Amino acid sequence: MSNPFASFIDGVRSRGRALRRDERAVTAVEFGLLAFPFFLIIAGILQTSVIFLSSQVLESAVHDASRQIRTGQVQQSGGTIETFRQQVCDRLFGLFPDCAGLHMRVVEVTNFQSATVVVPVDPACASECQWTVPEAWTPGTGRSVVLVQVHYRYPVLLQFGPLGMANLADGKRLMGTAAVFQNEPFPS
Repeated sequence: MSNPFASFIDGVRSRGRALRRDERAVTAVEFGLLAFPFFLIIAGILQTSVIFLSSQVLESAVHDASRQIRTGQVQQSGGTIETFRQQVCDRLFGLFPDCAGLHMRVVEVTNFQSATVVVPVDPACASECQWTVPEAWTPGTGRSVVLVQVHYRYPVLLQFGPLGMANLADGKRLMGTAAVFQNEPFPS
């Protein structure tokens, strides 16, 4: 008389041996194991690229818009900090979600050596880092030396802890650019 339990065990063993030799789904299993890290790396590369591109576009936009100050066009047309903000925003190609979040300081300085860039956020903030330096608008007159600073708290979508792109405690990246120039000798 045969033992039904023993024949069941033998059947399971033979199917187990057959499964170990079967390689039909190996690619799907390997892809399943490697897909998450692969797509995480791709997302990190894309995020890094967008942040660096945005930083370069911000720098270019500020330098282009600053030409309006340097040539006296902003001063002669009665431009304000909001018109300058709009000029910068028009050159950002939609890479910045909120142009109202641009922090601007346009100040007249005595000479190039006295132009000091001020970081407008406390680097030790614990959460919800806010601007600690007020915005300013003094575009100067003809032959004035002017310092233009623009900063933005850029949102970072993927947080990788210490390896992430965020440099503020609230998970955003502080981007900034500055330009120092002497205005042309336009009539006041």
